[in-house]
Amino acid sequence: MIEGEWTQKGGTLSDKSATKEFGISKEEIFQAIRDGNLQYRENHIHGNPYFRLLRREVESFVTEKYGKEYLEQQSLNNELSHVNSKLRSLKRETNKYEKRKVQLMEIINTKSKT
Repeated sequence: MIEGEWTQKGGTLSDKSATKEFGISKEEIFQAIRDGNLQYRENHIHGNPYFRLLRREVESFVTEKYGKEYLEQQSLNNELSHVNSKLRSLKRETNKYEKRKVQLMEIINTKSKT
């Protein structure tokens, strides 16, 4: 079962993602690894090493250390950040299409006058 978690999509995350997503420090992750609370696998991407951790264990560790409310708050903050990012992206895209609309309307008006 555990072997399946390592290959399951969304079942693992990097140490950097864990610090960002759960608001814990790398030192806390390393200490949890030394204490045997977190399993890890060492990977490399473009020659840079990182630890791959089981998401379930990281969630359990954070819940145990900071409480369930902290974990829920972090999850909500992450979702809010994602929504804000998506909204900014959509605003940029909307502005691009609005500019193109104005250009097309000018071309149409110019052609209809002639």
